[in-house]
Amino acid sequence: MHLDVADLRRFYYRTPLGRVAQSALQRALRQLWPDVKGETLVGFGFAAPMMRPFLGEARRAFCLMPAGQGVARWPADQPNRAALVEETLWPLPDGYVDRLLVAHGIETCERPAALFEEMWRVLAPGGSAILIAPNRSGLWARRDVTPFGYGRPYSIKQLEHQLGEHRFEPTRHAACLYAPPSHKRFWLRMSGVCENVGLRLDLKRAAGVILIEATKLVYAAPKTGARATVKTPLEVLEGLTAPKPKPIAGRAARQGPKLRVLSNTHQTR
Repeated sequence: MHLDVADLRRFYYRTPLGRVAQSALQRALRQLWPDVKGETLVGFGFAAPMMRPFLGEARRAFCLMPAGQGVARWPADQPNRAALVEETLWPLPDGYVDRLLVAHGIETCERPAALFEEMWRVLAPGGSAILIAPNRSGLWARRDVTPFGYGRPYSIKQLEHQLGEHRFEPTRHAACLYAPPSHKRFWLRMSGVCENVGLRLDLKRAAGVILIEATKLVYAAPKTGARATVKTPLEVLEGLTAPKPKPIAGRAARQGPKLRVLSNTHQTR
């Protein structure tokens, strides 16, 4: 079940913890996508807080928000670029999107398989998508003081498996939000230190959020299985023996073959 868009906006834009999370997610996303110039960038779920730095770079950038969540105007100081859509039926043509960002979308989706299929449909061949999801082993998925405490948390392997099952190839992953999800001033002041330590030591299991980047595959990947052995022509003919003459039965067999001698007769006239 999706969270209400009003609660998501309140967390990211009106709480210190939400602004800390927004900054950390933007930095992790920028490391994965350092350049989006001339590309079409689309966000699904509630990706608006993370997409703000890309507004002046991407050729097109807009957000799709599911009907179960609700829609809010975005950005506030520019013409609206947000639209309300069905969760697994987006008003976009096939292969339209170069970069797709899914935030607060996969963990609350009622039909994840259909969502992956819709993501694959709208992505251009070779296009990339990033999924942001709560980390199953992190603290943020265990407390409901943030939006990441709702829905189904994932591990990196689980998301990679889901992507592979729906014609995506996982390429890179990252993590962020290493500080505890607390509104207390001490932990808010320590958030930067925790973030730097977690990134330096690569403590992805302790992170609150994981990011998975994957590219769209336009061909069917071969599936593993038992190999079929094809016999060579000589192996196919194995077991066949040379033909044997049919035995002659009865009296003819005892007497043996008869030879008929022909002689030339010369007549003298």
